[in-house]
Amino acid sequence: MPVKYVLELLLLAAVWGASFIFMRTTVPDFGPIMLITLRTGIAAVFLLPFLIKAKLLSQLKIHWLPILVVGLINTAIPFCLFSYSTLYLGAGYASVLNATVPMFGAIIGFFWLKDYLSNIAIFGLLVGFCGVLLLSIARDAAFSAEALLPVLAALLATLSYGAAACYAKKYLIGIQVLTVATGSQCFAFLSLAPLSLAFWPEQMPGLHSWLQVLILGVACTALAYILYFRLIANVGAAKAITVAYLVPVFGVMWGIVFLDEHLSPGMWVGAGLVILGVALTTGILNRKQLATV
Repeated sequence: MPVKYVLELLLLAAVWGASFIFMRTTVPDFGPIMLITLRTGIAAVFLLPFLIKAKLLSQLKIHWLPILVVGLINTAIPFCLFSYSTLYLGAGYASVLNATVPMFGAIIGFFWLKDYLSNIAIFGLLVGFCGVLLLSIARDAAFSAEALLPVLAALLATLSYGAAACYAKKYLIGIQVLTVATGSQCFAFLSLAPLSLAFWPEQMPGLHSWLQVLILGVACTALAYILYFRLIANVGAAKAITVAYLVPVFGVMWGIVFLDEHLSPGMWVGAGLVILGVALTTGILNRKQLATV
């Protein structure tokens, strides 16, 4: 994969890693559904002027159905599920579970799209998944009966992400990135808005919480999704969704910087395995390069 897209992958992972911290700190004030309604609404408002200026509104009208599907399975549903899970699991553990997206995406792509996975790519997925497990263990993330439902919610969200990436590869080829990003946020907001009326917080959140939601909507959603769909279009769904392996690494790093979390030696090893897994899966390290090491 060209260096240009590797850098974009890292940038996307950094932004999405930060989104788990913003969700964790704001979901207690807004609630999962209201938070995501605001997040997608802000993203839609931010992106619509660019869509209109680019004269792509007609393209959205023509391809509204597949974009609606992506808006539901890649935004509305998984966002709400992850917001719910962060209430109980915390930002770090939720971001670790997010790294299962490539596993689900590869499995769905193999059976549905007949995507080819080389042996070294499969090995990379396994290495990355082992890194995620090590990160989880090193964080001493408690797993109990009470945590079962939030964990299942997070895994259902990653399953939805994986399906969405494959769906986009099959049905959204040729559609402008801006159209998909804007349309998916608009449809996600419209689908959640009626439901959110029943979940309006009893006490109005403070200015600090609103600022975090604004950042979540603009940077972690609007701009991030443009970058994500651009990666799918340029390097394919299987490689684009490996960003999920890097998200927990950045989620932990932001936790150290902003939440004073401690990074143990085991977590450093896990982060290294995650990065190695991404390198193998995306082809940054191929068989010839490994043979010369």
